[in-house]
Amino acid sequence: MIELPIREPCDLCVAAREERWKIIEEGEHTLTVINPRQFEVGQCCVITRRHVATLLDLSQQECEAVLISAKRVAQALVLTYRPLGILTFQNNGVYSGQETPHFHFHVVPRQRGSDWGVGPPQLATFDGAGRERGSSHEPSGDAQRRERVQASAKRLTETVNLIRSNLPG
Repeated sequence: MIELPIREPCDLCVAAREERWKIIEEGEHTLTVINPRQFEVGQCCVITRRHVATLLDLSQQECEAVLISAKRVAQALVLTYRPLGILTFQNNGVYSGQETPHFHFHVVPRQRGSDWGVGPPQLATFDGAGRERGSSHEPSGDAQRRERVQASAKRLTETVNLIRSNLPG
């Protein structure tokens, strides 16, 4: 069984309900939201409206809607930021780096000078999730990195509006 992170209340459900300014686009089954941690400027997530934890819990319609929404926001990110690449990823369970027990699909514009390496920086950040000191995924520095990339509500709102303005018609 996949071990899920515990976060009560679910921060993605709270954002969908109470922090509507974080929403870039809404669909029948999905919401595209700005990530409050901007490891890369413009980093966002496609989430399901229905509270489900992992990819394995999605309906066929939700699966299709997630990728359609991810493609739309990726197109907007390319127009907005002219990135070198677009990174997409999705974590299922604590040992894959999932931090919120609500399905979310990351869409990230990658820029020159990033300190991410080739994959997501927060991969397996939980204690006991297989990271060891001295390895390429060792956890030292995570707290400082997380603090550095936390964006203000004003900055996030500006980013949301900019991305939204470049969504395909």
